Amino acid sequence: MSVIYFLITITIVVAIFFLYAFIRAVRSGQFDDDYTPSVRMLFEDELKKETNKNQINITKEKQL
Repeated sequence: MSVIYFLITITIVVAIFFLYAFIRAVRSGQFDDDYTPSVRMLFEDELKKETNKNQINITKEKQL
């Protein structure tokens, strides 16, 4: 029975350590996306064209 208490204690300590490491990484900007904003302007026109085509197709279907 003492082994179970020991394993639960170790598990909680490890979980707290990983939670601390995750929170620290998020606060330091480790997960910030630096690539997408700089590339978004290159694909912005394509996205607008696709949404316009979809809107045109929807309006055509409604008219039929």
